[in-house]
Amino acid sequence: MDKAGSATAPKLTVHLLGRFEVEACGGRVRLAGRHAQALFALLALRPRPRLRDAIAADLWPDFDGPSASSLRQALWLVRTGLASAGVDPERLLEVGQDTLGLRREVRLDLDVMTFETLVADGPENAGRALSLYRGDLAEGLGHECFAADRERVSDLYEDALASVGDARLAAGDVKGARQAATLLLTRDPLREEAHSVLIAAYGMVGSRSQVVRQYRRLCDILRAELAVQPLPETDATYRAAIALTIERSADRAGRKYDRPAIARILAPTA
Repeated sequence: MDKAGSATAPKLTVHLLGRFEVEACGGRVRLAGRHAQALFALLALRPRPRLRDAIAADLWPDFDGPSASSLRQALWLVRTGLASAGVDPERLLEVGQDTLGLRREVRLDLDVMTFETLVADGPENAGRALSLYRGDLAEGLGHECFAADRERVSDLYEDALASVGDARLAAGDVKGARQAATLLLTRDPLREEAHSVLIAAYGMVGSRSQVVRQYRRLCDILRAELAVQPLPETDATYRAAIALTIERSADRAGRKYDRPAIARILAPTA
């Protein structure tokens, strides 16, 4: 498409991470009902025109009644929502007798797509990816057709949290590293690398009790859930963190009591 055509092509912005939101041609679109929202979310994830029967089967696989009528009702609600926002539905939707999808010329801005691109770009963009993740994909929609995508994107999010935690720890950002690791553990307590980040972070601030508690917490979880011990690299992180807390404690004691002066006082006289 040339620049002139691109400038006049309708823009569609869809947020599927967390709360479902749609903007079309610069205006907010409100879609009534979960079925209409699910239909639009599915069209955003798979925009090319597909058979209506396939779309209906995705949305209502266990529906005993005529799913075609449910699809027609959902499509009517989508059209109504777009029209109420001042958007001509025909500019966005390609509706055939047997097919349904988004028009090829629509400029689709989908947060899921942007998130996946940033994660794939590497650790340097993982932090930007995290800022887009406002919640799991289509979390308010219970349709089974979103389950596989939801799990896949959730796994990417957790991997990004692990990457960001490591990067922040390496940069000396203890608070940021702890935030990323803690958030990861709220989603998956078995992520050993997140426990390791917390152990190392507590060692950097000189909290030996927290180092020990975090390591014991990890051991308990692994023993109860997997009947295994921590990995050798985690044990090494634990030992290094304990050594660092001892070193920091000795340094603080030396500054407090002025070790050179004490040494002179205690030195034997000739």
